[in-house]
Amino acid sequence: MSDLVEPKQVDVVYETDQPVLYEVIDGVAWVTLNRPDFHNAQNGQMTYALDDAFMRATNDDAVKCIVLAGNGKHFSAGHDIGTPGRDLHTQFENRLMVPPHVTRPGAELLYTREQEQYLGMCRRWRDIAKPTIAMVQGACIAGGLMLAWVCDLIVATDDAFFQDPVNRMGIPGVEYFAHAFELPPRVAKEFLLLGERMSAQRAEQFGMVNKIVSRAELRDTVAAMAAKLVAQPRLGNWLTKQAINHVEELRGKRTAMDAVFHMHHFAHAQNDLVLGNSIGGLDGKAMAAQNKQQAQEG
Repeated sequence: MSDLVEPKQVDVVYETDQPVLYEVIDGVAWVTLNRPDFHNAQNGQMTYALDDAFMRATNDDAVKCIVLAGNGKHFSAGHDIGTPGRDLHTQFENRLMVPPHVTRPGAELLYTREQEQYLGMCRRWRDIAKPTIAMVQGACIAGGLMLAWVCDLIVATDDAFFQDPVNRMGIPGVEYFAHAFELPPRVAKEFLLLGERMSAQRAEQFGMVNKIVSRAELRDTVAAMAAKLVAQPRLGNWLTKQAINHVEELRGKRTAMDAVFHMHHFAHAQNDLVLGNSIGGLDGKAMAAQNKQQAQEG
């Protein structure tokens, strides 16, 4: 007897059929998140389009460097937890060796989906054999952190901020748990426990951001940095990435992420049992309102 369930039928309305834009200029692939009306909140449609774009850039020998950008006021407000395009119950063609999530009962549905779309894909993107640059303006929140952190370099605007406020949901950080590697342990605890915004200036002090510029300078600064990477030896770029990534693994990055991913899903399951909602009854609007109030009080 099977314990699989019928997929839940939910009306999903996508505001665009191009959630990710792609162009190649002078050996640089410019990959742009394109849901500006929702501050580039990441739904499944965007996640798989982003994977397609990264694969396209990887397979194109004319591309020597990849830039990840966000269209509009903000880089990314994180996972989609409340727009008409939220597609939690939509099955896409999986890229990793995990089964379809939509037929899984209970906590297994979310656990399976996030193994694929969040933790698994982020690890896959981190290991791209070409240098990557995140071009961050405005908000980089929760799931937005994962997209920036998988990149090799981060250039941010002087009004950019970084935030992971999911402790409000009883959750210990987003699925790609790099917090304790991007930040010193006590600072990472502050970042997660209080859930407050961290300015680009403070992030730069800890080495999380490579360079800070104005919005007017952002594109040209990143283009100049990418041009330098294009001019470097292809294999040298790849080996250098692997060397630093390997050191992070020796320090326990992968095993730490595996452990925290399971804590993350224990929290989801606890929320479901106690509150009847895996994210503590909060949605995008509620989280945004609390973020703004917290910033004003700070």
